[in-house]
Amino acid sequence: MTCRSFLREKYDIEVSPEFVSSVCESLSAGVQEWRTRPLQAVWPILYLDALFLKVRDEGRVVKKALYIAVGVNLEGRKELLGLWLGEGEGAKFYLQLLNELASRGVEDIFIACVDGLKGLPEAIESVFPRTTVQTCVVHLVRHSLSFVGDKDRRAVAADLKTIYQAATETEALEALEKFQIKWDKKYPVISRSWRANWSRVKPMFELPAEIRRVVYTTNVIESLNFSLRKIIKGRSAFPNDDSVYRLIYLGLEQISRKWTMPIKNWKAAAATVCDPLRRSFTVRSAGHN
Repeated sequence: MTCRSFLREKYDIEVSPEFVSSVCESLSAGVQEWRTRPLQAVWPILYLDALFLKVRDEGRVVKKALYIAVGVNLEGRKELLGLWLGEGEGAKFYLQLLNELASRGVEDIFIACVDGLKGLPEAIESVFPRTTVQTCVVHLVRHSLSFVGDKDRRAVAADLKTIYQAATETEALEALEKFQIKWDKKYPVISRSWRANWSRVKPMFELPAEIRRVVYTTNVIESLNFSLRKIIKGRSAFPNDDSVYRLIYLGLEQISRKWTMPIKNWKAAAATVCDPLRRSFTVRSAGHN
């Protein structure tokens, strides 16, 4: 549905093509200004993810990835940092995205929460070497359950929960050992996957419970993606990249109005982050008040 037909159907208003063109040009300029705006230097948490949509490009319809970056600022509030369109989700494009964040003023990120995309942790660390990369546990659990038969899914999911909800890394490794003894004969790939990813799983065990719940899953950004999918539902293909940015920007403007409260117990949690992150938080945030 075009803008003209939308206004005609919903509000019985007729507008000229020239008017629509003028509004789109003005909005596109505003979106571009927003996408290149300066950002604050320090972000305690960064979430990265992508969703897919179809866009017309040089006469053909192609599947593109809409990359989304959401940050949690020093006050504990969520903020959308940017949108990017690329063909396919890959670490190479994320590297370009991260370099752009740096060029817009970002100097330091404490924790980056990501899915299991190969090469993404290394891309983050090449631009922000002090950043701790945390793998999304929910993605790891989903991957694990993809190997499990229906009759065992509930039991396997419950046993995996004892690993990622353990109080300490030591207890988590003990739970992983028990899981391995119980399930390796039937599903050996699961414990191998967790051990292979352990260096990216274990950072959360150094964090207070309030922050751990926020960083061991990318649910923050997945919830955002769910809202965005409702906005783009029913569209076979966008006419061009600009039309994607305009619609998503307007949708995000409505969604982000609800981001008024900081993460629960943020101030207390941030002040009690254990070493080495506590020293980093104190030192790094002190220079950016």
